[in-house]
Amino acid sequence: MPQFDDHLWMVRAIDLARRCPPATGAYSVGAVIVGADGEEIASGYSREVDDAVHAEESALAKITPDDSRLATATIYSTLEPCSQRKSRPRTCTQLILAAGIPRVVIAWREPSLFVADCQGVELLSAAGVTVVELPDLAEQARAVNAHLSV
Repeated sequence: MPQFDDHLWMVRAIDLARRCPPATGAYSVGAVIVGADGEEIASGYSREVDDAVHAEESALAKITPDDSRLATATIYSTLEPCSQRKSRPRTCTQLILAAGIPRVVIAWREPSLFVADCQGVELLSAAGVTVVELPDLAEQARAVNAHLSV
C-alpha cells in the first residue's frame, strides 16, 4: 500500500475540525478518507449535518459502503475514533471496521472527558487495522477543542 504524506492529510483533517460548531459536550473533529491512489475519497467533520454526527461517520456517509476503494484506503481523524456512543447505534470504530478500511491515522487519543476509557485504537488494532498516531500534530488538534479545556 503506498504511503502518503500523513502530516499533509492530518493538517487537512485539522482544518476540517475548525469548521465544527463548538459544543460543550462534544469534541470538534475532522476526518478525511484517502484512496490508495492518493486522492481524497470523502471528508467530514463533527456536527456537519446534525448535532450528533461524528467526523468519521460524516465522511463515511458520503460514499457507498461497497465502494471498492475502501479496502485500500486510509482514514485520517484528528481524534481517536469513538468506541462508546449514546447518540447513535454504531460507534465510529464499528463503522470503520464495517467499511473495511485497513489503515487509520490519528492526531491524539481521546481523553477521559466524556468517555472514561476510549478503546478505539485497541479495538481497531485487535481487528488487524494499522493504526498510526501523529503526536507531533496532537497540539494542533487539541487547540481546535480549546472550548473544552482539554
